[in-house]
Amino acid sequence: MKTWLCCLLTAVLLSLALSATAQQVGSAAPAVVGVDAAALKGKVVVVDFWASWCAPCKRSFPWWNEMQAKYGARGLHIVAVNVDKQRADADAFLARQSPHFALAFDAEGETPKRFEVKAMPTSVLIGTDGRVLLRHEGFKDDDRAALEAAIVAALR
Repeated sequence: MKTWLCCLLTAVLLSLALSATAQQVGSAAPAVVGVDAAALKGKVVVVDFWASWCAPCKRSFPWWNEMQAKYGARGLHIVAVNVDKQRADADAFLARQSPHFALAFDAEGETPKRFEVKAMPTSVLIGTDGRVLLRHEGFKDDDRAALEAAIVAALR
């Protein structure tokens, strides 16, 4: 790979890592309620926390569908964790979004507590070793390239 591309990728990953909480990057990822941890072992996993009332979540779901389709065969596994108190709210959102990735529902909020989620959406990239590689809060179109670069780097 060209030197300038390596430098750019390194800069992108560092900027994403710096936005993460230091205590979680590099640490073992907590368990996700309703998801079999054995099924995720050895895969690159994105745990994406969302809610039906979250406007950026509406924009992120189609993009996560693209990422799952593009990188699923290479080992990417996306798990979207809903935090709505009412399952009907989540179901109405999902009817409009048609996700093509795994879903988990945690109305009690146990998984967001474990991951120390402070904003919606929050995405956590987990490496094949089960350790947190980065956290990303919010979702804007400008975030896509950096997030995809981090996913690609994790899949190497």
